[in-house]
Amino acid sequence: MIRRIAILGSTGSIGKKALRVIEVLNSSLVARGSSLEKEKTEYEIVALSAHSNVELLAEQARRYKPKFVAITNTDYTGSLRELVGDLDVEILAGPDGLTEIAQLDEVDIVLTAVVGAAGLPAVLAAAQKGKTLAIANKEPLVIADELLTATAKENDSTILPVDSEHSAIFQAMQSGSADEVSKIILTASGGPFRESSVEDIQNVTRQQALSHPVWDMGPKITVDSATMMNKALEVIEAHWLFDMPVEKIEVLIHPESIVHSLVEFVDGSVIAQLGAPDMCLPIQYALTYPARVVGIAKHLQLDELGKLTFERPNLETFRVLSLGFEVARTGGTAAVVFNAANEAAVQEFLAGRIKFVNIVELIEHCLNKHNVKRRVSLEELLEADAWARREVIECLKQKVL
Repeated sequence: MIRRIAILGSTGSIGKKALRVIEVLNSSLVARGSSLEKEKTEYEIVALSAHSNVELLAEQARRYKPKFVAITNTDYTGSLRELVGDLDVEILAGPDGLTEIAQLDEVDIVLTAVVGAAGLPAVLAAAQKGKTLAIANKEPLVIADELLTATAKENDSTILPVDSEHSAIFQAMQSGSADEVSKIILTASGGPFRESSVEDIQNVTRQQALSHPVWDMGPKITVDSATMMNKALEVIEAHWLFDMPVEKIEVLIHPESIVHSLVEFVDGSVIAQLGAPDMCLPIQYALTYPARVVGIAKHLQLDELGKLTFERPNLETFRVLSLGFEVARTGGTAAVVFNAANEAAVQEFLAGRIKFVNIVELIEHCLNKHNVKRRVSLEELLEADAWARREVIECLKQKVL
């Protein structure tokens, strides 16, 4: 059996890990005795994409020999052609390249790890084609929510979560039916400011915000962890992915990052998924589902863990988390604006043009100014996304904060 895979965002952290996972799955390291032993599955890499990291994309093309490569920043198209011109590979350029890949008949699984809203048209296109969607970034379900889940349902497209928390919930929910779930508990590391007060974070530096105590992630996602915006987005994502009322979703700080999330059932049973803080495991599970096979994820040594601790987040320090619950309840384009304003604000923070605490202030400003629309098209979603980004810049120009 062959599973044909496209990786959107192959040069990023998740993309690189996914390629490592696939290498191991295709190697002799896959142990005998697994559920796939009788008919070993081969994982074929059909397409890869990057935004601007043309050198790494070219290296990946040489190593993994995909049929298609896409570079979404057209400024690098010429460089890519020079670097892979001798290979038997079709080069796609521009944002539409992602959509072309997502619709390929040669692709069974689309693993999307494109930060932000850029990959949304491709995700929807894959759902329309009935592909299996392995979603690593939060934005598709946050931004498109109802549109994406309805499109997937109409076209028998399967959505498999790759981020560690939602993968954990997905795995735990195999223990019962959705109507037997009492609540979902998302765990959070708490980031670098877990024990900080509102006063403590007033003058946070870029370096401090990027110093995550557990996870190795890209700068944007690391800042989201520092503000706990990542958890706010996960609340919205869980609401749509698992069709779960917001009132049944909780967040707990778990600094050890061993319990990736939990599901409580109506009988009082709490099912947790534990694992080392390594994204290789949820990536592999999405690619091999419903089977489990030996891979490269580190195994836990329970006797070495010591203790596992849980605490409630400080909603004054992490004000954006409260906003996330409000946005999840509001629905419609509120989530689009919430996400887009954050992306624009984080970019300004990383560039040194605003303070860390201004991120949530800009998000709240945009939410207060936005008129929420419901049951909207992709075009209207993208319009709301663009409006929020413009509003952040305009707010800074007018020195509203």
